[in-house]
Amino acid sequence: MSEHYFLYVILGVAFVSYLLRCIPAAFISKLNLSSYFKRLLDLVPYTAMTALVFPGIFYSVGEHQTAAVAGTLAALISAFLKAPLALTVVIAVLTVLVCLLV
Repeated sequence: MSEHYFLYVILGVAFVSYLLRCIPAAFISKLNLSSYFKRLLDLVPYTAMTALVFPGIFYSVGEHQTAAVAGTLAALISAFLKAPLALTVVIAVLTVLVCLLV
């Protein structure tokens, strides 16, 4: 296939993706939503990201599920203790690394 074909596919996907994000935003911004519904919509990105990332945690370490569980618990505990996001990630990664090396 030619290079132009891939360029057209990428541009088409970008255009459709932009429309799917832009059209609802244009209509929802004109609506008067309750504070409860606004809060609910604010939580959707976090929920979607969790649904996408969480399974990847357990598939990324192969057969070493205990390392995945340990890393998840370390991340949850550090997040519960209100550690900064970067520190939480570093703690989880180091926990998994230590579990894999032991």
